[in-house]
Amino acid sequence: MTGSKIKWLLILTLVIIAVYAVLLIPETPPVIGAYSTHSAFVWGQDEYWSSLESEFRQKRDVGCSVLTDTISSRMRALDSIVYEVGAVRAAPSDPALNNLEKAFFELGVLIAVCPELLREYVRAFEQMRCLIKDLSLEWDLGSREASDRLYRLLYGGRTAVEEAMLQAEPGAILELESVCDEPSKTPSAEINGVQVHSGDILISRGGAPTSALIARGSDYAGNFSHAALCHVDDSTGEISIIEAHIECGVTVSTREQYLNDKKLRIMVLRPRSDLPSMMVDPMLPHRAACLALDMARSNHIPYDFEMNTRDDSRLFCSEVVSSAYDSLDFPLWKKLSHISEPGLRSWLAAFGVRNFTTQEPSDLEYDPQLRVVAEWRDPETLMEDHIDNAIIDVMLEGASNGDRLEYTWYMLPAARVIKLYSVILNCFGEVGPIPEGMGATSALQNQWLSEQHRGTKIILKKKISEFRKANGYSPPYWELVRLAREAYKSHGRTSL
Repeated sequence: MTGSKIKWLLILTLVIIAVYAVLLIPETPPVIGAYSTHSAFVWGQDEYWSSLESEFRQKRDVGCSVLTDTISSRMRALDSIVYEVGAVRAAPSDPALNNLEKAFFELGVLIAVCPELLREYVRAFEQMRCLIKDLSLEWDLGSREASDRLYRLLYGGRTAVEEAMLQAEPGAILELESVCDEPSKTPSAEINGVQVHSGDILISRGGAPTSALIARGSDYAGNFSHAALCHVDDSTGEISIIEAHIECGVTVSTREQYLNDKKLRIMVLRPRSDLPSMMVDPMLPHRAACLALDMARSNHIPYDFEMNTRDDSRLFCSEVVSSAYDSLDFPLWKKLSHISEPGLRSWLAAFGVRNFTTQEPSDLEYDPQLRVVAEWRDPETLMEDHIDNAIIDVMLEGASNGDRLEYTWYMLPAARVIKLYSVILNCFGEVGPIPEGMGATSALQNQWLSEQHRGTKIILKKKISEFRKANGYSPPYWELVRLAREAYKSHGRTSL
């Protein structure tokens, strides 16, 4: 090789090294802003959960045949409490609601032993949920007491139902619950065995670790990570689902496309027909759906990673729903969601979130203006849903203790090149490997989160198998969290 070629090869090598070094320069950490004056809900009932598990073990030894009369008696007692709560139009502070919560949880222990009575337990929860949603119309949702009470009864009750389901054979898990058949005059069609109406809101849960992070990442940890608005054509009956995805922004999906995108659960919510605005205009939900459909088809709307509900130029999934209804003076999320924990705020800020008082999909379940019409679960993945939640809960404990979202630093230059390629594709209306609005560092941190979650999940599933072998039943959620802590530590995290 001649001296000239060596010289140019050396120059090229130095240029590559220089470019690589420049691309290695980390981004400036995001400014999170002042810490929240709010605080996350904490059950703080570890001893109570342990006592329920102990009772479950004892009742398993007794056997279901001996418990039938006791369950019938407890069910009647629960019905009486529900009647009492409704008769007095209980306020959030009413002691009768404490009795209702306690009676429902403790009945769940017996149902877990006798899963053949699961349908009766689900019926009791549906009755309780419809009543509490009615009562909450009269509550001050700006108060912490009312918010906590709604969460304890609605989220807590649904979790108790699922704990009982997970002790049964997979075939006993109720895939579809038809709850309150709220009347509607808007066009309708069928999704997954449910008659949905134009303007119905679909909240769902995806199967990715980031879906679990969205579901659990608020002051009231939930089970839903995505919201969408249903439009039914009044001439053809064709269903269109208007939603926002991080990969491509606001889209319009067919029924098949919506269902083919992995979902562990779906809840159908519908505006109450007895609200004043609905009585004046029963077609209001359909008009909202038409506005959302026209908006989505008229121009490209990028995904809103900042979760800024005051700017309609970019929309995240909840905003697709709220902006359509807001334009018709029907505001949803009567109580906005708060994200208060500093560690969680730091993690979400790394993904682009800048607004920590916002609209979380899970919190829409508690909006008193909306009826829960139906809930669908995938029986095969219900346990996966709980496992993903437990792992994310433990990872967020680590975030509170100082764990940061990490990434493979030497991959940053390659990620930035891929991001540039993605930007070019976006200019031509195509979807790139890194979503529009997401930076290269965030993409690598998302990859790290997924890898941490996947590695922890492998270890956790082994621990679950060992638990079942040793105890003869599936670990309830509080045991899942304990096992997830052990698995997370085994995977290399030490801050817990």
